[in-house]
Amino acid sequence: MPTNDQTASAREAVPRAIQTVLDALDKLRFGAIQLTVHEGKLVQVDVTERHRYPN
Repeated sequence: MPTNDQTASAREAVPRAIQTVLDALDKLRFGAIQLTVHEGKLVQVDVTERHRYPN
């Protein structure tokens, strides 16, 4: 299991935009993540979270 120092180092090596997507995936249980790309570069991340309630 990685230590906190290893995890922090790994996060520094990942571009901020990609880390944003990974963080959204970790937190999202139901929903969608939409990526907006302009001229081949990721410029926006939209997260839509769905809440489900039992009947």
